[in-house]
Amino acid sequence: MADTRGAAATQGAPRNPKKGAGVLVVGLGRFGSAIAATLDRLGQDVLAVERSPELVAQWAGRIALVEADATNPEALEQLGARDFPVAVVGVGSYLEASVLITGNLVDIGVPQIWAKAISAEHARILQRIGAHHVVLPEADAGSRVAHLVSGKLLDYIEVEDGFTVVKMRPPKETQGFTLAQSKIRERYGVTVVGVKSPGLDFQYATPETRISQNDIIIVSGHADLLERFAARP
Repeated sequence: MADTRGAAATQGAPRNPKKGAGVLVVGLGRFGSAIAATLDRLGQDVLAVERSPELVAQWAGRIALVEADATNPEALEQLGARDFPVAVVGVGSYLEASVLITGNLVDIGVPQIWAKAISAEHARILQRIGAHHVVLPEADAGSRVAHLVSGKLLDYIEVEDGFTVVKMRPPKETQGFTLAQSKIRERYGVTVVGVKSPGLDFQYATPETRISQNDIIIVSGHADLLERFAARP
C-alpha cells in the first residue's frame, strides 16, 4: 500500500514556485540527484522530492528539496507540483512507484514529463500513461559505450531516429585535403560539422576546411553511415 504521508517542507525548498518556472525532480537516486544537482549548478530553479529520510538528509542544504511521497497525489498538490512546467521522475527501480508518480503528474496536468525506465516494457507503460519523454539511461549508456570501444569513435550521441553526432579521428584518405576535395558527404552520406585542431579553437566546417592528421572532427549523419565512415583506415 502506498504511503499517504503529506509533503514535509525541508529548509530551502520553495513551497510556492512561480508559475511557468522551474523543474520538479522526483527521486534522488543516482539519476535524479545528478539531474537536480546539474540543473541547480546551471542556475535553474529546481525542487527535488524524495521520500527517503536518509537521502533527504544527504542532500539537505545542497539543493532545494521536500520530503514527501509523490505516489500520493495530495502530497504533490501540497508542494505545488502543478505549477511546474517540467517534471522528471527519477524513480526507476520500483516499477509501481514509478508508474503511480508519473500517472499523478499526468493527472494534474504537468506539461512536460520526463521519466526514467529500466526496461523496454517499463518504458512502454510510462509512454502509455502519458509520459512525454522516457529515458533508459543504462541501455543508452551501454549502446554508447559499445560504439566507443568498437572503433575510432571518441564520442557518440544518438539524437533521434538513427540521426547521430560523433567525435572521431579523420580517416587517412581525408587527411591533407579540404572537405571540398575529399567529398565526404557525396561519398559517405555524412557531414563534417566542425574541426578541432591541436592548440586551436573549435571551428565550424566549410568546403575550404582542410583536415589534418591530428585533428578531431565532429561528424553527423545516420548511425549506419557514420559507422561505415569511421571504419575507414
